[in-house]
Amino acid sequence: MNFCTVINCMDGRVQLPVIHYLQQRFGVEYVDTITEPGPCRILAERTNAALVQSILMRLNISVEKHGSQNLAVVGHHDCAGNPVNRDEQMQHLQQAIEFLRGQYAGMEIIGLWVDEQWQVEEV
Repeated sequence: MNFCTVINCMDGRVQLPVIHYLQQRFGVEYVDTITEPGPCRILAERTNAALVQSILMRLNISVEKHGSQNLAVVGHHDCAGNPVNRDEQMQHLQQAIEFLRGQYAGMEIIGLWVDEQWQVEEV
């Protein structure tokens, strides 16, 4: 199939830049989008087991039903769900990626940062 998956913030400012980036990056037509406020923090800290399980359940649907083999996790400037500086968000992003790589060994998993100009950079 022609899908990838993103675990992104619910913030509407980051949706289109991330989708366009991932369509180019992975050469896909469709981007399955799982949104939560501050998702990299949720997956890094894993203090809310129900929320983590909800994210993984949605990711499983993308992998099993749409054949997604590529995944991105997103942090961004001015995040209301994770209102910490860029350096701390980068730590959350790396921890989230490590956690997801442990869950989905066969997937290519990348981290993305969306800056104050809403430009996407791979980290």
